[in-house]
Amino acid sequence: MWTESAVLKLSIVCTVLLAVFGIITGLLSGSFSIVFDGFYSLIDAMMSGLALAVTSLIGRHTGRGASSRKLGERFNMGFWHLEPMVLMLNGALLCAVALYALITAIGSLLDGGQVLHFDYALVYAMLAVAVCAGMALYAYKANQTLRSDFIALDVKTWIMSGSISAALLVAFALGLLLEQTRWAWLLPYLDPAVLAVICACLIPLPLKTLRHALSDVLMLTPADLKQRVDAIATRVVAEQGFVGHQSYVAKVGRARQIEIYFIVPSQWPAQTLEQWDALRDRVGEDIGGDPANRWLTITFTTDPGWA
Repeated sequence: MWTESAVLKLSIVCTVLLAVFGIITGLLSGSFSIVFDGFYSLIDAMMSGLALAVTSLIGRHTGRGASSRKLGERFNMGFWHLEPMVLMLNGALLCAVALYALITAIGSLLDGGQVLHFDYALVYAMLAVAVCAGMALYAYKANQTLRSDFIALDVKTWIMSGSISAALLVAFALGLLLEQTRWAWLLPYLDPAVLAVICACLIPLPLKTLRHALSDVLMLTPADLKQRVDAIATRVVAEQGFVGHQSYVAKVGRARQIEIYFIVPSQWPAQTLEQWDALRDRVGEDIGGDPANRWLTITFTTDPGWA
């Protein structure tokens, strides 16, 4: 069985090893694009480690046992809010690194480029493509079951890293073919040119993750969830003969925060707490979702001001 923690741990180990190998190979070959690829992977490893820490905190807080109760007492509202913050930081860092590398590549082109050793570069590119493709496929299959935003982002990152490595492989192979031809004067420009193209393609990719993470941080109301909650509450109002309802919903990472206030007519016949709880249970079952990652509050009041 796959677990979110196990997938992220394996991803971190592979990313760090590939990043260190890339930085060393890039320095030996004189290729700034390989150094960038390794540094890009290193940042991803750090962000995956942070994501793993947040995932562990969420799991401990929503679990059972003495440690979970102690954590819950200290952090009553949980750790779900950290998830979109980490995703937003990840996307912002990746965009910033790619933008910096693009500027550096353009500067290198204007300065006449640089000569590199294609033998080291080709070895790295082939190995990187294999590792990235394997990890992307592994994480994608695991996330078919886990449905984790962190792993989904990790899959995208492996695909991006693999695309960089594939582009480098094609460019370095082409450079090796051009070494003994009349086009050899182009070789110093090859590495910065490829890096510039890769960075220009990479910069927009994390923007979607940034947008979703920002909407979670700002606690924007998901339209589909609001419609579902309102439909269920409206049905309960009609069935029970209530005056009306008011609902508030938000998505924060993997958590769904839902508050429903039912406005009961004045002089409503007294009911036991068990009867009110039974109605709450029915509404909760109709809303559905993972109870461990759902913050559901249902209140009954005769004063619309409380809603």
